[in-house]
Amino acid sequence: MSKRGFWNELNKNKLMFLMLLPTLLFFFVNSYVPMVGIYFAFTRFDFHGGLFGSPFVGLDNFKFLWKSGKLAELTLNTIGYNLAFIVLKNVLAIGLAILLSEIHGKLFKKISQSILFLPYFVSFVLLSAISYNMFNYETGFANTFLKSLGMQPFNFYGAPWVWVILLVVFYLWKHIGYSMIIYLASITGISDEYYEAARIDGATLLQRIRHITVPMLKPTFVLLLLFSLGSIMKGQFDLFYQLIGNNGLLFGSTDIIDTYVFRSLKETFDIGMATAAGLYQSVFGFILIVTVNYIIKKINEDYALF
Repeated sequence: MSKRGFWNELNKNKLMFLMLLPTLLFFFVNSYVPMVGIYFAFTRFDFHGGLFGSPFVGLDNFKFLWKSGKLAELTLNTIGYNLAFIVLKNVLAIGLAILLSEIHGKLFKKISQSILFLPYFVSFVLLSAISYNMFNYETGFANTFLKSLGMQPFNFYGAPWVWVILLVVFYLWKHIGYSMIIYLASITGISDEYYEAARIDGATLLQRIRHITVPMLKPTFVLLLLFSLGSIMKGQFDLFYQLIGNNGLLFGSTDIIDTYVFRSLKETFDIGMATAAGLYQSVFGFILIVTVNYIIKKINEDYALF
């Protein structure tokens, strides 16, 4: 838009631009001004010098993360868990939404939706308490049950492979209902004429789901996928920190970038190292979402975000 065109538009829609101003101020103050702190990633922070008075070390913080092997491990863990979350959540949510859409009993459908959606409101702190009471070595429900069968108790908090599974299960239990509601709303928006025509042509229930419901859900799936990929490098910090905490025995399989940054600030107060990890996380995520969006735009422009 030319300068003249912009000022004409501003003059015509003064009220709408005025309503937009608080939003612009919010993002400027909370998202853009804090970006000055990126400079911490290139310094060895000194309290006496402050942000711009601390010694400049260039890429030393990034080199240390890479040489220590932590960066590769954190990246693999973060991406691996998030891919499992995204794929399993969407596939199971679509399946549940289709099942509920085919149920004709309104009361049963409403009760089922409420039960599946309820875990979304359970806090991660409460989830941590539930997990501890289930898998505690001495008095946990799982080990109490094993003892009652005459078996030896199992040290869940000393077995990293167990938590690779449990973290995914807990995440799905908490979030699958929310995604299911979105897909169910999309199914509700599909015209009944498609299904009626399919019934007249003799299509079975599975054929109607395969050739009508699933293809119609593709735009919703792609949109949610892009939103999820945008934060693929930002792990579920609350989930990992509340369930794993400071258990060093599990860090190799459960440590993600968010928890590493938090511990760097909390325990060592290494602001430079923590900012370097956070900056790497943001840049990697940005490149990923732009790349995936570009690929989707080439395949079908209507499904792209921008």
